[in-house]
Amino acid sequence: MPILSSLIFLPVAGMIIILCLHKDNRRLIQTIATMITGIQFVLSVYLLFRFDAQATGLQFVEHFSWIPQMNVFYHLGIDGINLPMVFVSGLLGFLACIASFGIKERLKEYFALYLLLQTGIMGTFLSIDLFLFYIFWEIVLVPMYFLIGIWGGPRKEYAAIKFFLYTLAGSLFMLLGILALYLTSSSHTFDIMDLAKQSFPLQFQQIVFLALFFGFAIKVPIFPFHTWLPDAHVEAPTPISVILAGVLLKMGTYGFYRISYPILPEAAVWFGPAMGILAVIGIVYGGFVAFAQKDFKSMVAYSSVSHMGFILLGLSAFTLAGFQGGMMQMVTHGLITGALFLLVGVLYDRAHIRDLDGFGGLFAKMTVYGGFLIFISLASLGLPGLAGFVSEFMILMGSFPVHPWMTGFSCLGILLAACYLLYMIQRVLLGKLNPKWENLPDMNAREIFTLVPLMILILLIGIYPKVALHFMTTGITNLLNIMGVQA
Repeated sequence: MPILSSLIFLPVAGMIIILCLHKDNRRLIQTIATMITGIQFVLSVYLLFRFDAQATGLQFVEHFSWIPQMNVFYHLGIDGINLPMVFVSGLLGFLACIASFGIKERLKEYFALYLLLQTGIMGTFLSIDLFLFYIFWEIVLVPMYFLIGIWGGPRKEYAAIKFFLYTLAGSLFMLLGILALYLTSSSHTFDIMDLAKQSFPLQFQQIVFLALFFGFAIKVPIFPFHTWLPDAHVEAPTPISVILAGVLLKMGTYGFYRISYPILPEAAVWFGPAMGILAVIGIVYGGFVAFAQKDFKSMVAYSSVSHMGFILLGLSAFTLAGFQGGMMQMVTHGLITGALFLLVGVLYDRAHIRDLDGFGGLFAKMTVYGGFLIFISLASLGLPGLAGFVSEFMILMGSFPVHPWMTGFSCLGILLAACYLLYMIQRVLLGKLNPKWENLPDMNAREIFTLVPLMILILLIGIYPKVALHFMTTGITNLLNIMGVQA
C-alpha cells in the first residue's frame, strides 16, 4: 500500500466528493471531511508504530520517474526529521476539522479548501524531491488565502492579501535557490538526498542559503519578517488559526532541517551566529509585544513569534541537544498553541469579543473552560512536567555551551511568557464576574473532544519525553553527521 501517497492524496479524493454534493447536504459534507481527516490521522499513527527508529535511511519510500527530461522524480519518504510533523499535522488536521463544525456559511467551499490545504501540508513534509517539495509548498498558499479571505474577520481581505504576498515573495527567492542547486549539481538533480552528498563552494552555499532563508524565514516567521502573522492569525477563523500556528509555521523550520542544513552545511555554520542573534531578538521582542496585547488572539499570535525563536536558537547551536530541542519545540508548540487557539475560539463563539479587559471572573461560570485554559497556559510558559518545559530546556542546554550570552538573554523570553500568560489568566478567569457574562455556557462535548487529546500528549511528553525523542534521535544524529558536526 502506498501509504505516503494515501496521506497526501486522500484529501483530494474527499475534496472532489464534497464538490459533487449539493451545498445543502451540510451534515454529509461535515461527515466526509471528518472521515477523510480521521483516516489521515490513523495513517500517521500507523506510521509511528511501523517506523524503525534505529534505521538511518528513509522508510516507506515511494520513488519513480515523473519528468525524465528534467530528472524530476516523484520521491516520498519518512525519517526522524519529518515523522513528528506528519503526526502533528494529522492530529491537528483532524481536530481542527471537528472544530470547523462551527462554520455556518459556504460550508461546501470551506471543507473543499480545507482538504486541499491538508494535501499541501502532507506533501510538503513528505517530499524528498525539491521540485515536488516546491509544488506542495505553493499549493498550501492557495487554500489558506481563501480560507482567511472568505471566512475571516473584519479585516480578512487585508490579512489574506498580506499573507499571500509575503509568502509568495519568499517562495520566489526559494525557487531561485532551488534552481541554482539543480543547475550547479554534478548530476542536475532535485533529489535532496543526492544534493546532500555533493560538495559546493562556500560562496555559492552562502548565496543559496540566503535565498532559501528568505523563503523559510517568512514562513516561520523570523523577526523582522513576522508582520504578516498577527494579521493572519487575528482575522483567520479559529480552526485555520490552529493549522496556521500548529503546522504551517513549522514548514519554515522544517525547511532548515531538511534542505538548508544538510545541503549547505558550511554556509549554515557560517550564518550560525546571525541565526542566533535573530532568534534572541524574536524571543524577547515577541514576548514584550505579546505582553502588551489586549486582544486574546493577538497575544497568542505574538507568543508564537517568541516560541518559534527558540527553534532558531537550537538550530544555531549545532549540537545534538539543540537540534533535538528545536524539533521537540516544533511538536510541543504545535500542540500547545493549537490548543490555545481552540480555547480562544471557544470564548469568542460565546462572547463575540476577544478583548481581555472585557472579561473577568469567568472561572465561576465556566469551570471546565478555566481548567483547560490554566493547564494549557502553564504548558506554554514552560512549567516542569509539561511538554513546553522539555523542549525549551533542551534548547537552552544545547545552545549554552556555544552561545552563552545569547542563551542568557533568551531566558528573558521564558520570564515574559510567564508574565503575559498569568496576566491573561487573571484578566479572563479571576476577579469579579462581569454581569454581561452571567449566562455564558461552559464548553460542550465537541469542544472538549478537540482539546483532550492535546492535553494528554502535552502531559505525556512532559513526563516521559522519550516517547517523542525516540523517533527523532537517529534522524537528528544522521543530519549532524552529514554536516560534519560531532553529535
